[in-house]
Amino acid sequence: MTAPMNVLFLMADQLAPHFLPAYGHQVVKTPRLDEIAEKSLIFDAHYSNSPLCVPARAGLMTGRMPSAIDCFDSGCDYPFSVPTLAHYLRVGGYETVQSGKAHFIGPDQLHGLEKRLTTDICPSDNCWYGIWDDPDRILDWFHTLENAATAGIAERSSQQDHDFDAAHTAVRWLYDYARGPKQRPFFLKVSFTHPHDPYVTPPAYWNRYLDDEIDMPITPNIPVSDRDPHGQWLYRHYDRGEFEITDDHVRRARHGYYGSVSLVDDLVGQVMDALKAARLDQNTIVVFTADHGDMLGERGAWYKMSFYERSCRVPLMISIPGEEGGRRISQCTSLIDLMPTLLDLTLDKGCADLVEPIEGRSLLSLIGGDADGWDDQTRSEILFEGVSAPGLMIRRGSRKYVHWQGRPCSLFDLASDPEESNNLVAHSAHQDEVAAFEAQVQREWPLEALTERILIKQRRNALVHRALMTGQHTPFDFQPFDDASKRFYRGHGNWHEAEARDFLRFDLPEKQ
Repeated sequence: MTAPMNVLFLMADQLAPHFLPAYGHQVVKTPRLDEIAEKSLIFDAHYSNSPLCVPARAGLMTGRMPSAIDCFDSGCDYPFSVPTLAHYLRVGGYETVQSGKAHFIGPDQLHGLEKRLTTDICPSDNCWYGIWDDPDRILDWFHTLENAATAGIAERSSQQDHDFDAAHTAVRWLYDYARGPKQRPFFLKVSFTHPHDPYVTPPAYWNRYLDDEIDMPITPNIPVSDRDPHGQWLYRHYDRGEFEITDDHVRRARHGYYGSVSLVDDLVGQVMDALKAARLDQNTIVVFTADHGDMLGERGAWYKMSFYERSCRVPLMISIPGEEGGRRISQCTSLIDLMPTLLDLTLDKGCADLVEPIEGRSLLSLIGGDADGWDDQTRSEILFEGVSAPGLMIRRGSRKYVHWQGRPCSLFDLASDPEESNNLVAHSAHQDEVAAFEAQVQREWPLEALTERILIKQRRNALVHRALMTGQHTPFDFQPFDDASKRFYRGHGNWHEAEARDFLRFDLPEKQ
């Protein structure tokens, strides 16, 4: 009988595929991710279902569109009773573990995970909620352009501390697992916060790149008055007038970002080295992805929160033991597809035991080379701050349609216009296509009811957050517990047995 495969799920934060060599970038250095890519199926049209941390990660874990579980922005929780990938795997006999960033909101800081090895780096309460009732209000926690203006070298930062911890605890856990009885297969999710801004990186990573080799944006700055209404809103809110961003700032920000991508690459390498050293690599599926991307100065735009490709498209590499790597998949897929895919790859009944319908689709047919029955489209949502009514995206084949409720919409052909500079929505030749897309939007997102649900959730969050910040503050933050008294021999029991148990050695024959 073949042993169930383990899953090592590696995740970056705010990493667009455009900035990886596996997707054609000529400057960024990621030798360890390149090794994974050589053994992986590489997905070239993989999308975040909401280009913002919390809803994107909620969709990934549940296989549901974020709006289906009322997770609209970074102040939104979702019910503990919504089944996640971790719940299904755990019921199926897996040990479910996470190291690094989870960004769950609310009292449930596990959502099916059996263990979390580290605390989080982002708020766990509902402080980062949208306010559509006052859409022009400047949110005190919103991005500014300081990150672009002050990009450069940081010997040490809290984000670096977090990611070094995430890698270290994951490595230690893998060795502990290999030394243990191995009664259950594992799902280990290792989630880094880099290359998320601020755009600073340690000297060792900054020095991997020369200033004059850093490539500049393909699409130069577009005057704010010429941007779409959503882009104008974003810029007004992160440009507070304190900074005038020059070409030198843009180059330094990209330099720092590239260094942080290399930092993630090194940490991924540490985890992969431990997987191999513990002789777990031959029976472990490896997945690498991200929650959303970063505009990084393209069009004069920064960060995430838009439907442009560098913001909402993410990398996906899946390496399966025994499967040939290097094959590229062009069909449209998204983060919500990963939950059913991993269930199909690991559990005997796969998705057959789902207790409720999900919007995610198993990628198993694409992985197997059969694209004939694949419906080549996917969806994304902007239901957070930056708009005052829904923003919705459908990618079908090479076409991308963006619906802005009450505002001008967009249609792009990514095959001929990958930088999205030619909006076809008003062209007479495309009116039937636009009408079909618009009908699909109205059918799949009941906009009036959706808007009301969003407003109610925001108003609830505003009231509850005020209450939670009044009087005694009881945080939801996850507090990892590691019983150090049991980690090493402390004088109890047989020393020789403890010493032998703590070794992980493969060079001696096993006792008969």
